Amino acid sequence: MKLIKREKTDRFAKLVFRMTGFMVIAILAGIFLMLLWNTMAFFLKVQPWDFITGTQWSPSGNPATYGILPLLVSTSLVTLGAMTIAIPLGIGTASFLSDYAGKTLKSILKPAIEMLAAVPSVAIGFLGIVVLGPGIANITGQANGLNALNGAILLSVMSLPTIITITQDALQGVPNSYKEASYSVGAGKWQTLIQVTIPAAAPGILAAVMLGVGRAIGETMTVLMATGNASAFPKGFFYSVRTITATIAIEMGEVPYQTTHYYALFAIATVLFLMTLLVNLVGEHFVNKFRKFQAV
Repeated sequence: MKLIKREKTDRFAKLVFRMTGFMVIAILAGIFLMLLWNTMAFFLKVQPWDFITGTQWSPSGNPATYGILPLLVSTSLVTLGAMTIAIPLGIGTASFLSDYAGKTLKSILKPAIEMLAAVPSVAIGFLGIVVLGPGIANITGQANGLNALNGAILLSVMSLPTIITITQDALQGVPNSYKEASYSVGAGKWQTLIQVTIPAAAPGILAAVMLGVGRAIGETMTVLMATGNASAFPKGFFYSVRTITATIAIEMGEVPYQTTHYYALFAIATVLFLMTLLVNLVGEHFVNKFRKFQAV
């Protein structure tokens, strides 16, 4: 009797989990189809090539222009700057926590890093306006510090908890036998970390980096507040920029329904969706490649 009940429970649980999995896939497909449907409505009015290669985003201009290139370059510029800061700092911090920090220090630093992820993006953006922005302006001699560098620094701070936490888990997941074998041939702690532990944890570290990139690309409020929101083509880190997410947040609330401008925002949202998907696919490819290499 108990065996029959257990089998029924297992079948029910299996059915529930399967339905949950299909539901997630259906929601994701629904979002993509909604974006694609409205994007096609936009491309009936604007040529795709003009949309992709256009260097002016001015929906309210006369004539209106819908070139996504400055928004795309701005998003990539801020994300690249953020990852240039966050990746070495995140991996270094995770390595310190994993191999060097004592129990007392680790018990203080790890919760502090995890609490950083709970800070609202509005608060970080506010700090970028009142603290970091004036500091950058004083150093560079500009009128204000609301530029791509400001956004990159803030996004790196927001990406750090994800990169540090997952990287530390990956480093701690490396079998102790790897480290012991390295120590047995005379390698020190630093050599073991660089030549054994980090390469062995490469799939997990790469996954952490990809999640950090996704976090930076999809952030809205911080870049909306701290980058200056100039839709002109960016010339460098010390110039004001406008990212794709900031453009959607600024313009979607006031755009007339079912106009060309309305559909254009769905088009750039589709581009953002595809960028995030591409990052995940590239990350998954290299993670699997590292795993196959380690298995050989």
